[in-house]
Amino acid sequence: MKNKTRNIFFAFGIIAIIIMLFTFKVSFVQLWEDIMTAGYWLVAILALWLVLYVMNALTWQVIIKGSGDCPVPFWKLLKITITGFALNYATPAGLMGGEPYKIMEMKPYIGAQRATSSVLLFAMMHIFAHFWFWASSIVIYLILALVGNLPLGGGMVAVLIFMLLFCFAGIYMFIRGYKNGLVVKIINFVKKVPGCKKWAANFAEKHKDDLQKIDSQISELQSQNKRSFYGSFFLEYVGRICQSFEIYFMLILFDAGDGGFLTFIYSFLILAFTSLFANLLFFMPLQLGGREGGFAMSVAQMGMTSDIGMFVSIICRVRELFWTAVGLFIMKIGNNKQ
Repeated sequence: MKNKTRNIFFAFGIIAIIIMLFTFKVSFVQLWEDIMTAGYWLVAILALWLVLYVMNALTWQVIIKGSGDCPVPFWKLLKITITGFALNYATPAGLMGGEPYKIMEMKPYIGAQRATSSVLLFAMMHIFAHFWFWASSIVIYLILALVGNLPLGGGMVAVLIFMLLFCFAGIYMFIRGYKNGLVVKIINFVKKVPGCKKWAANFAEKHKDDLQKIDSQISELQSQNKRSFYGSFFLEYVGRICQSFEIYFMLILFDAGDGGFLTFIYSFLILAFTSLFANLLFFMPLQLGGREGGFAMSVAQMGMTSDIGMFVSIICRVRELFWTAVGLFIMKIGNNKQ
């Protein structure tokens, strides 16, 4: 990627962080008190996310190797992964920033087609694992409700039914996408969007062969490279489970639950319900408001106080801002190959 293009991504990320800091509706006093309360657990949370990013980079590496060799050093993949997520955090509608950046960075190493297909496959697997993560949370919640640990009123039943239908629809859509490809269908859909018809038609005609090859590479991962497919899925799904430790650490601080396995299960459910609610508001940068509301409702459903929900949401926001800043910083280093 040319430095000029990289600087555009960098400038956009910096502006987004400044905007988010000014719209962070928490007083400095409360923010500092919560950071002090978290103490060394905040260090553990930040370190946990380094582990999660390593798992994301491993997933991407497995996907790339599913279609050939991977000449990119792992540290480079990790760097691009962290920066890609940083741009996604800072971008309204999520994938509008990180994925184009990752494609441009990978293009000199593996070519435009493989770069595009690998980035799309990683994004698909990341979301696909989320759907299974959310579906798992429904089963776990029902088991805990049946043994009397959690409430199961009419409103919660409606929420679980909605989640179940949403997850089944998402899983079905991605399975179809893995079997038949997805890019051509997306372009065909864009052709029907007012204001985009002409651009999409010209783009589809100009890049017809490339789009079909990318779709072919996407479908090959599931049909011909099952080891890569299931290996990348395993890494992403386990990553979602490991992410639950972020909330678990904070619940321990408040002596919420038994401090053992049940507390971890509560953390799993809080993360699942909160991430689903926040992703339904994907158009908001850093999911401002949606994440906080999701935490408030989730901890309340687990029988915990609103103070815990506020604390968890603030510390998660601090973690996101920290890693967003790190991602933007490392964007400017180690860029020898243009």
